[in-house]
Amino acid sequence: MIVEAAQAAASRIFSRPFRSVLLKSIGLTLLILVGLWFGLQSLFDALAMPWIDALLPGFPAWAGWLSLIAAIAAGIGLAIALALLIAPVTALVAGLFLDDIAEVVEREDFPDDPPGTAVPPLRSLVLSLKFVGIVILGNIVALFLLLIPGVNIAAFFVVNGYLLGREYFEFAAMRFRPEAEAKALRSRNGGTIFLAGLVIAGFLAIPLLNLATPLFAAAMMVRLHKAISAREDRRGFSGRQAARDMGV
Repeated sequence: MIVEAAQAAASRIFSRPFRSVLLKSIGLTLLILVGLWFGLQSLFDALAMPWIDALLPGFPAWAGWLSLIAAIAAGIGLAIALALLIAPVTALVAGLFLDDIAEVVEREDFPDDPPGTAVPPLRSLVLSLKFVGIVILGNIVALFLLLIPGVNIAAFFVVNGYLLGREYFEFAAMRFRPEAEAKALRSRNGGTIFLAGLVIAGFLAIPLLNLATPLFAAAMMVRLHKAISAREDRRGFSGRQAARDMGV
């Protein structure tokens, strides 16, 4: 189920129907990342330079090496921070383009099924901003775990696998069911969705290709939601009744 959804999504990323959304998604992602880079750089200069001036007044000749080392360390730190921000940025971009991607997948691959309904723009924006905050906090935790050998890389995949899997699946599910039902469906199939999230996290870890993460993840989760819904229908499971039973 997951493998088929991932393969189908990957084959669609650069196809003609996706091209317009791909260019808009990558363009906006790059714009946000460039803005974050300059913002982080300005923040570092504002916070660090006064301390350097105080510790090394006049910057004597021997201090040149220290300033060079500080610049290199700052560059590495900014690069790591930017890498960790890719996940929340892609989540924000996904909130803007998910419905466009989902409509293409539903129209091209499921022409006989009823189309989904777009999440209202204001609600979509609120959910996206809320999720971006959660992803940032999760990646801050992952950043601290980078200092622990044997845990660092796993932390990145576990945190982003869980959060991205949950986010993209719920967005795809809410095109066909109320938010409470979408959350209940995700909860019942948490293991499958987490594994799918790990695939998204793996995609996110590939430089340059990760700029297309929103398209890949959204297309994959639209298909996964279809597959999970069909499986539950075969089992005679009522998602609406499950949501009421859970009190969600």
